[in-house]
Amino acid sequence: MPSDGTEIALELRRRTVGPWKVNAYALVCSRTAQSILIDPGGEPEVLDEMLAGTHPVAIVITHGHPDHTGALPTLRSRLGVPVMAHAGSEDEPSPVKADRWIQGGDTFEVGDHRIRIIHTPGHTADQVCIQPGNDHRILVGDTIFDGGPGRTLSGRAFQTTLKTLERIILSWPDETICHPGHGDAFQLGLRRKAIEAFLEKDHGDFFGDAEWDQ
Repeated sequence: MPSDGTEIALELRRRTVGPWKVNAYALVCSRTAQSILIDPGGEPEVLDEMLAGTHPVAIVITHGHPDHTGALPTLRSRLGVPVMAHAGSEDEPSPVKADRWIQGGDTFEVGDHRIRIIHTPGHTADQVCIQPGNDHRILVGDTIFDGGPGRTLSGRAFQTTLKTLERIILSWPDETICHPGHGDAFQLGLRRKAIEAFLEKDHGDFFGDAEWDQ
């Protein structure tokens, strides 16, 4: 931290990897070079390059789908650091073999910075978002995209998504920048009205891929 007390934001790195074009991320402390790897979906050599010059301390999984964990066995072996993931639910346990189970509200440190976990079920029961400190950036996994919420596989999961959008996502400030598991980042405030309109609709027993304007 600088002598004037100003906190330097964590560096955010991104690489798009694997056949499903998953965004793998690294958060890096500028002073200590400590880092965490998020969602190693594939192409271990690309992820090694992304982590170059850093000292990884953990791998964090936003959810256990194979497109987000394809390179996990390789990176887990290479880095020798703990894997963190949410356990999911009794009906839908996480497929990840975690070294540390995390829950919404949990925090942990990366260098000079504290990382916060936000549980955002719907797409999967183990879905989490990752917020670096009190930053305006949030890594949202497949919780939400610029064009709609994450895909659901049942009506129950879709109803859970609606609750997550209303109770959690819309509670974030407009300046929040969402960094999703696929595609480009977007500012939440620019999608707030569309999300609110989406929540006002009667979707019946719908589930699957959804768009804000459907």
